[in-house]
Amino acid sequence: MSKFERNAVTWFEIPTVNIERATSYYEAVLGMTLRPWPGAEPCRMFPVGESGVGGCLVERAAHRPAADGTLVYLNVDGKLDQVLERAQQNGGKLLVPRTAIEGGFGFYAVITDSEGNQIGLHSR
Repeated sequence: MSKFERNAVTWFEIPTVNIERATSYYEAVLGMTLRPWPGAEPCRMFPVGESGVGGCLVERAAHRPAADGTLVYLNVDGKLDQVLERAQQNGGKLLVPRTAIEGGFGFYAVITDSEGNQIGLHSR
C-alpha cells in the first residue's frame, strides 16, 4: 500500500512572504535543515522519510500567509515544550498552549509563525 492510499494528506505547502526569513524561523524552531527545491518559485522542503508525508515553505504571489485558513500540524514528537519555547524566542506567538488530546493521542499546541500563519504542533 502506498502512502497515497494510507494517508489523507500527501503534501502540504506553507505560504511565506519572505522565504529566507521563514526558512530561518522553521530551522531554528524545529531544529532541522530545510532543503531548497529547484524550480521557478522559491521553495524549501521539510525533511521527510520514505513513507512520510512531505511539505514545504513556498513563496508565490498568489499564495499568501493567513491566520484563518487551513491548520497544518507538524510532528514535534517528544519535543513539544522545547519547540514552543524556541517558537516564541524566534518571534512566533503561542495561541494554544500544550494541551492533552483526549483518548491518549498525545498533546498539541498552536503557534503563529514568522509569516503570520497559524501552525499546529503535535507530540505523542
